[in-house]
Amino acid sequence: MPSKSSGQKPSYLGLLNAIAVGESSAEPVFLAWADRTDDAQLANTLRFVGMREGEHGKAFAKRMLELGYEVREGDYGGNDEQMKIAGSRRSDLRKFEELGFGRGISDNDVFDTMFTDKNIDPITGGLLGRYIAEERDSARRLRADYERLQQTDDVQKAARKAAKSAKKSSARKPAAKSPAKKAAAKKSAAKKVGAKK
Repeated sequence: MPSKSSGQKPSYLGLLNAIAVGESSAEPVFLAWADRTDDAQLANTLRFVGMREGEHGKAFAKRMLELGYEVREGDYGGNDEQMKIAGSRRSDLRKFEELGFGRGISDNDVFDTMFTDKNIDPITGGLLGRYIAEERDSARRLRADYERLQQTDDVQKAARKAAKSAKKSSARKPAAKSPAKKAAAKKSAAKKVGAKK
């Protein structure tokens, strides 16, 4: 197995480093969003996914240490913009769209190519397999909440549109006369008929 002690650098070291950095930086984004949302079900999903991301980050950093290497931040730009969005008062739907977390799983995702490296050792391979399965599960959970919020939003928009239409329709109709006004109108009409005779 390639390691620092053997003098042979693992060909998949860059992949492990990218996952360790990316997952660790994603955890606070999900947790900040969970603290801000008013939707209890979404908050539960976000905390679960966030904790999972943090666990992945630590697991891959640990694996790198086992191989004799430290995690390097490199050119990673940080998550300042994501944290700003997650902690804002934007709607949850807008956050999903701006952060890109509601897309779900496509037929071909970034994980498909992770095992193309034939040099991956069994321990790293097992870690990667679990990571991929959990990431896809997290995507499904987030997608389910996104679709639920979309449906709720569509229902609310339809209700507002119907209420607005009903208000316009009632505004166009002449106001109904009260019984007293109707009686007064009849009396007035009767007087006019009597005056003509």
